Amino acid sequence: MSAFSEAALEKKLSELSNSQQSVQTLSLWLIHHRKHSKIIVNVWFNELKKAQVSRKLTFLYLANDVIQNSKKKGPEFTEDFAPLIVNAFKHVYRDGEDGCKKQLGRVLSIWQERAVYENNLLDQLSQVLYGEKKAKKRSYEEIQTDEDYASQSSPAEPPQTAELIRALQELENAASSDSALRQRISSLPAEVHDTSLLQKITDKESGERLSRLVEEACMLLADYSGRLAAEIDDRRQLTRTLTVFLQSQKDGLAQNEQKLEVRIQTKTGKGDSGPEGAAVTSQQPSRGTLQLFKLKLVLL
Repeated sequence: MSAFSEAALEKKLSELSNSQQSVQTLSLWLIHHRKHSKIIVNVWFNELKKAQVSRKLTFLYLANDVIQNSKKKGPEFTEDFAPLIVNAFKHVYRDGEDGCKKQLGRVLSIWQERAVYENNLLDQLSQVLYGEKKAKKRSYEEIQTDEDYASQSSPAEPPQTAELIRALQELENAASSDSALRQRISSLPAEVHDTSLLQKITDKESGERLSRLVEEACMLLADYSGRLAAEIDDRRQLTRTLTVFLQSQKDGLAQNEQKLEVRIQTKTGKGDSGPEGAAVTSQQPSRGTLQLFKLKLVLL
């Protein structure tokens, strides 16, 4: 990887885009240079404040990726981001794009679930987004319950059939269905994962070659991991959407059945009060006929 300098970091931050690959590529570079974590975090915050409105949220995504993926290597980034992360949230929430609250809340929920920071800091981040009422850290079970049953308490309009079809079609191109990418991963050279083969490195050239192979493998795996994470989120959202859709269909069916019962009762009542009442009463529809009538009404 290229040598670290503030100028190099500023350039890379200026080129950062909202794609997963761009975020993960820069995240890997920052983690590689974690011994400069204090400088990195300060430069990151300064560039965040200068970034265009449309790019500010991406800086938070980058911080999230670095914080979570650097924990196994050391606490440097988690600790160095801590003093600035609340102000960073405030800045993005205040000066970022409209509607960024949902994305910031999603990052915060992940940090709460995984206990990335102490409760006190997480509470401060909650206050930035939600105010005092939601400042208390929710448990993992509460968060999962909210996700699973949000559709039941949400007044949102039920989705259209076309929306569901489109969402299902998009999942056909999800990471878990990408056989070509899985084949590329399974075909990675043994040198990438077998440390015993490091003994074969005899000169600088072979060492640099292995370094390039490892870096390419990291990029490939990071991209696949990011796509899998996105797929999981998409599937969760689709599950909630399907729940809303099915409930709306059940509600519609119940309403139609009630209307049908009222119509039948009304017709029966009219027949009983007139001279033809006996004939109508003797010719009331059978149970099978009634069910077929209900089905036709639903399909109209």
